[in-house]
Parts: sequence; structure tokens; C-alpha cells
Amino acid sequence: MKALRWQVAVIVAASLVFPLVIRSDYYQHVLILALMWVVIGSSWNLLAGYTGQVSFGHAIFFGIGAYTAGICATKAGMSAWWGMILGGPMAALIGIVIGWVCFRLRGPYFALATIAVGEIFRLVAVVWRSFTGGMQGILLMQSFRSKLPYYYLALFLALACIYVIHVLMRSKWGYYFIAIREDQDAAESMGVNAFRYKSLSLIVSAFFTGTTGAFYMNYMAFIDPEVVFSLHHISIMAILVGIIGGVGTLWGPPLGAFIMVLLQEMFRSSFFGLAPRWVSELHVLVFGLLVIFVILYMANGIVGDWGKIQRLWSSKAGGGASAAGKGS
Repeated sequence: MKALRWQVAVIVAASLVFPLVIRSDYYQHVLILALMWVVIGSSWNLLAGYTGQVSFGHAIFFGIGAYTAGICATKAGMSAWWGMILGGPMAALIGIVIGWVCFRLRGPYFALATIAVGEIFRLVAVVWRSFTGGMQGILLMQSFRSKLPYYYLALFLALACIYVIHVLMRSKWGYYFIAIREDQDAAESMGVNAFRYKSLSLIVSAFFTGTTGAFYMNYMAFIDPEVVFSLHHISIMAILVGIIGGVGTLWGPPLGAFIMVLLQEMFRSSFFGLAPRWVSELHVLVFGLLVIFVILYMANGIVGDWGKIQRLWSSKAGGGASAAGKGS
């Protein structure tokens, strides 16, 4: 435990110092995106990985947070930064309503319901032009020229999200979440109010995802329904982050977020200009193959199967050393 604390302290210290040493706007931008996905992936993992409610609709909360910030600026005459305060609670409020409807379903039916609700929100944002801007979206001016304020705010959100989930999972709430995931009927027979604790998990998950959406509005200064309510780019990406890193683990989604963002950026830039342009079109295929590989050989993700990876590496290293000894 002490070693783990030291490792976390080193990672946090390195994260604080990194933008002061590496002043490239490009690298800072990539890290900001990765930190955003740490929050989104960890939030999804709280609901799906720890509580067992697999959601395909986290774009709902991201979009609600983003539009809350955008509408504050365009309709209410307020600073979009108020969305950082209002976006999370607004997404949590929407989460309560969605949970009240969708938690009547279980398993794949719940997942399908979240897809349907996500599409409803996307279509409403498209059609309600007078309020959301429709497909023209919302365009704002960035508050800061430098990326440093955005970087440190994203880092704060990521650390806060991880810490809150860590505390929750060490509390009685965490035990109830896991009990519901393992066997909801058995948990209810022991007196656990499954609907209440699934709703609490969803509220926390939606809050952090909505806050990240509000941050995205301020950072990118432009949103439209196809971006922030996207099933593929938001909801599916959140699932991939969890699966690659390790569902039901604290550090799986952060690791998965950095892996997925780095891969996405490498393919977007055609390996930083070193590969032909058509390589940029292969990212979906590579993501699919990566997920298949993880499911087949690391069903618990990189963090969840880290012990197995270490044993495999040790056995190969030991085998190589013994072969070298025999040869000599």
C-alpha cells in the first residue's frame, strides 16, 4: 500500500510539472484530451464496472453538461464557466430521470434503453434550433490563449473523480454497488435497496461526465449535437477506455484513457506524418482488433490482468535465461 501511494504521488508530481517542462501546445492538448477521458471512463466504470449497469448512453450526460455551459453563454448572458458549476448538477438531475425509467430494465435491455435515450437527446438538440442552435451548434470565444489553465483544470477534474470513486468504493456504498453487480436479487433479499444505490451510482457518474462536458465546451469553444451526443465518439469510446484498461478497477480507466487517446492521435496524424494519409482511416479497425485481443487474452483489461501479464513475462524471461544457460 505504501509503495502504491508513492507511485501515485510520483505520477501526480510528474503531471503537475509536465506542462512547465514541455511547453508544446500540441502535447499539452493531447494530455488535456487524455485527462478528459480519464474522467469520462472512470465515471462510466463506476456505473458499469462497479455497479454492473452497462450504459451505452454516457454521451447524454456529456452533452447535457456541454450544452448547459453553451446555453449559459448564449441565452442567459452568463460566462460559460458557470457551466462548470451547473453542468454537473444538471447532468445528475437528468440522470435521476433516466434512472427512474431505465432501471426498471436489466442487462441488455437496460443497455438498449440507454442507446435509445441517447438518440432522443441528440435528435432534440438537432431539431430545437432556437435553443440549441441545431446543427450549427454553439460557438464561443476561448477564455485563455494558453493551454496551461485548461490543463490544470482537467488534471484537477481527473484527480477529483478518481479520489471520489476511491472513497465511495471503500465505503458501504461501494459494497452495495458490488453486491448489486454480482447478484441484484440476492442483494435485495439481504435488504439492499437496489434501485436507490443504482441511482446513486448513476448520479455520481453523470455529475462528473456532465462537468467534463462543460469543460469541453469551454476548452474547444464549439459544440454541436453530432459531437457531444455522439454514440460512437463519446459513449462507445467510454466503454473502450474501460475495457482496455480494466473494468471494475480504479486505475484501469485512466490507463485505458491514455492508451486510447494516444492511439487515436497517432492514427489521426498518420503516425505524426510518417505514414501515408490513408492510415488515418484505419483507427476504427485497429480499435476493434484491440478490443477483440483484450477480450480473448485479457478479459479483465490490462490492470485487471496485470498479475497474469507479469507471470507470463517472467516465465518467458525465465525460459530465455534457462535456454541461454543450456547453450553455454
